[in-house]
Amino acid sequence: SIHIVALGNEGDAFHQDNRPSGLIRTYLGRSPLVSGDESSLLLNATSTVARPVFTEYQASAFGNVKLVVHDCPVWDIFDSDWYTSRNLIGGADIIVIKYNVNDKFSFHEVKDNYIPVIKRALNSVPVIIAAVGTRQNEELPCTCPLCTSDRGSCVSTTEGIQLAKELGATYLELHSLDDFYIGKYFGGVLEYFMIQALNQKTSEKMKKRKMSSSFHGIRPPQLEQPEKMPVLKAEASHYNSDLHNLLFCCQCVDVVFYNPDLREVVEAHKIVLCAVSHVFMLLFNVKSPTDIQDSSIIRTAQDLFAINRDPVFPGAGQESPGNPPLRVVVKDVLFCSCLSDILRFIYSGAFQWEELEEDIRKKLKDSGDVSDVIEKVKCILKTPGKINCLRNCKTYQARKPLWFYNTSLKFFLNKPMLADVVFEIQGTVQRSAHRAILVARCEVMAAMFNGYMEAKSVMPVYGVKETFLSFLEYLYTDSCCPAGIFQAMCLLICAEMYQVSRLQHICELFIITQLQSMPSRELAAMNLDIVDLLKKAKFHHSDCLSTWLLHFIATNYLIFSQKPEFQDLSVEERSFVEKHRWPSNMYLKQLAEYRKYIHSRKCRCLVM
Repeated sequence: SIHIVALGNEGDAFHQDNRPSGLIRTYLGRSPLVSGDESSLLLNATSTVARPVFTEYQASAFGNVKLVVHDCPVWDIFDSDWYTSRNLIGGADIIVIKYNVNDKFSFHEVKDNYIPVIKRALNSVPVIIAAVGTRQNEELPCTCPLCTSDRGSCVSTTEGIQLAKELGATYLELHSLDDFYIGKYFGGVLEYFMIQALNQKTSEKMKKRKMSSSFHGIRPPQLEQPEKMPVLKAEASHYNSDLHNLLFCCQCVDVVFYNPDLREVVEAHKIVLCAVSHVFMLLFNVKSPTDIQDSSIIRTAQDLFAINRDPVFPGAGQESPGNPPLRVVVKDVLFCSCLSDILRFIYSGAFQWEELEEDIRKKLKDSGDVSDVIEKVKCILKTPGKINCLRNCKTYQARKPLWFYNTSLKFFLNKPMLADVVFEIQGTVQRSAHRAILVARCEVMAAMFNGYMEAKSVMPVYGVKETFLSFLEYLYTDSCCPAGIFQAMCLLICAEMYQVSRLQHICELFIITQLQSMPSRELAAMNLDIVDLLKKAKFHHSDCLSTWLLHFIATNYLIFSQKPEFQDLSVEERSFVEKHRWPSNMYLKQLAEYRKYIHSRKCRCLVM
């Protein structure tokens, strides 16, 4: 025999005949494994005032296995009759806790007052938590991680899952009491635990009888787990290396440093220098002295550098007449001799102090000169208003590149300061950008700008404005946060067009994370076409995402096979899904064989 105890009221209210809404009654009346008509199922109802404390059902399952169900919709039994309630839980093979998702007050009352009592009385008994009903005050749920929980007076999915974790239970959401949710969903899980209980009782009875030979019949099938979906690993960031390589690239140079003898020393890019130093912001007129309000930074810019605007200048004939680079004279001879090493240090993120000191020491033998140059570098990297920045500069910047601090390339995103290119999006919207960053971060952009060196060239962009702006944000900051799955797919297409593979992987991971976080009810109700998402992923060479989506469709076969777009899968895709579907054909075959075996052997060894 199998003893099931069902606790809780899954209905909004009691019916006129004083019967609670019928999850258990509906299952017993519809399940093909349970025999017994509606009139014979109800054996006894113990009542208090006009409301039943518990209702007892008896039926036959798997042929002639006795099934006893005690349905207790009122939790007061734990207060009024502790002996009976303790015996019910202690003698149960399976416990079902059910509640209505629109009755949040009752849920919290049960969770706070009665669940601790049940936890103490449990003894390795499987527990099923069934959340019944459709949330009344819920609109179509947002797909972002911040909005996955339910609101208002409803019991959220998160609260139900947390309760299941506390009891070690299996959590189910039943949208309605129809054939799908009762027969296939709830019934499938309940029948699995019934099979496990029968199997355990068979084993115990055989041990008591000291049978010499083991049971060679068909064993109850173990529930197979869905095949593990492929793991997509994110590509490592090469943000620092991209900016470091820009120093050795001859493209988009807009500033040239000269020594006091007016001989060229090294070329650089204003945008990178200003991203790490307020001294260069002041020198290139990005900020004024009133904006900085730090006398040490103003003094450093005046003592170290001077801008030469003389039209008659050595090497001026070789410069581009349309947009000549700015000429900056380095006043300090020692500092100028080490400028190439200092720029390499800055382009690497300004945190590798040991390597910088070693490079300077190789050029300057005197230790005093080395210390003097290092102090000037610290002055260049000083943050306005920071008194102890010079003393603690190494400690402050010892672990992370300077790009991660407050003065970074993000400050220049979509701002006209130092911009040398304008993107015209959809024919009207214009956004400023900096060629040096685009060339360093995107090879396709570098090829586009090769040969187009006008001072303010306007480049048309055809596509969604928000998508391209998110693409630019990634190039400047090495991070992005799509608003949803649709925008992530648009950004993935943009990344594939410009051959930015890491951004493509980030979008793939975002889509996967969003889909994995959706409960089954959201997957069934959402308007997003997974098959269309799959076709776009294949068309744009996102092999990892397309393979994962096929596994995702196969794992949620019962949901997606009911959608109209499922018929749009190709023959190869349909074959893959059928091969990896869940529940698998092998599991269904094992279950059918086991049921056939139970009926043929009359369950003689299972009857108590």
